[in-house]
Amino acid sequence: MTDTAAQGGEQRTGQAGQEHRRERRLTAIAKAERVLARPGAYRTVGERLTHLQQTAGEVYDTDRLVDVYGNRIVADLEERVAALLGAEAAAFFPTGTMAQQVALRCWADRTGNHTVALHALAHPEVHERQAFSRVSGLHPVRLTSEPRLPTAAEVRDFEEPFGTLMLELPLRDAGYVLPTWDELTGAVEAARERDAVVHFDGARLWETTVHFGRPLAEIAALADSVYVSFYKSLDGFGGAALAGPASLVEEAKTWRHRYGGMVFQQFPTVLSALVGLESELPRLPDYVRHARVVAGALRDGFAAAGVPWARVHPGEPHTHEFQVWLPYDSEVLTEAALCQAEETGTYLFGGHWERGGPGLSRTEVSVRAEGLEWSAEDVRAAVADFTRRLPGA
Repeated sequence: MTDTAAQGGEQRTGQAGQEHRRERRLTAIAKAERVLARPGAYRTVGERLTHLQQTAGEVYDTDRLVDVYGNRIVADLEERVAALLGAEAAAFFPTGTMAQQVALRCWADRTGNHTVALHALAHPEVHERQAFSRVSGLHPVRLTSEPRLPTAAEVRDFEEPFGTLMLELPLRDAGYVLPTWDELTGAVEAARERDAVVHFDGARLWETTVHFGRPLAEIAALADSVYVSFYKSLDGFGGAALAGPASLVEEAKTWRHRYGGMVFQQFPTVLSALVGLESELPRLPDYVRHARVVAGALRDGFAAAGVPWARVHPGEPHTHEFQVWLPYDSEVLTEAALCQAEETGTYLFGGHWERGGPGLSRTEVSVRAEGLEWSAEDVRAAVADFTRRLPGA
């Protein structure tokens, strides 16, 4: 047995230990020869700027003047997104948190009901420090906490009136899960029966087309408004867009200014978004399909290694991202993954391991361009090497 998970050099605890492991992770991702994904957030400033400079001319006339307060290149991106989503108009926002608050408060004023029905694991509920209620005067209510999207019955039978139904597609914290097409349309129809509008938190909507078997515009058409992100799937520098009826988008632009989102110049971020739409968006279906190969190989690898209660969730990923659950403490798994990367150059689990219960942890796996180079046998071999580094192996 090679118990590198219990070794790994200097052991540190508390905040110092977390910072130490974080720096080791960033260094390992940068140096690893083989990873399943190496998103731009883990690259250097120079690398990101060089890549943008090399690709910007392929997607935009860089001899044009830069933007000033949302015109020119920003307006061009907005038109592009509206066309992709089949919407009348779109507005660029510096963050998705701002975009969704603006969209939902606009709908609240229009419907006369400030209650927003959503999932207990929806991003605003888990990651935004009660921004809906503290900043925008919205009243979120939770339709369900089950690790799936709300059903039509849950929407139809919810006991409290609401003006807007918000659906996160995919639901990230539940494992990047999506409903079936019939389930999605049923939930939307149930909201309509209650005279509620529907808003999609589509930060990662770009990667849902394989699962639904439909183009983006058809998926987006189910909702009254849609938010999309430019960095989560498309690897841009940041930024988001809100798409929907022209009158709503114009109103949203007014609130964007009030919320402090009227940024003087945004061309670097917008250029990176245009690059992502050109280079990453067409490849996302390949990432999703190969994620299913990787997930199956991970499951087979853990079974062959005899790891008890290893789980890949969903069993067949709905997008190119999914969860892996293992019956070990998060620090043990982090150390094993780091040692594998540092000793072999293969970083199988480069994501953060999070405690999911006593002696149980989970991580998120993303398959991008780098992951396409891995065969199923490559994954199984990496799993075998990883599990040898775990206690009791």
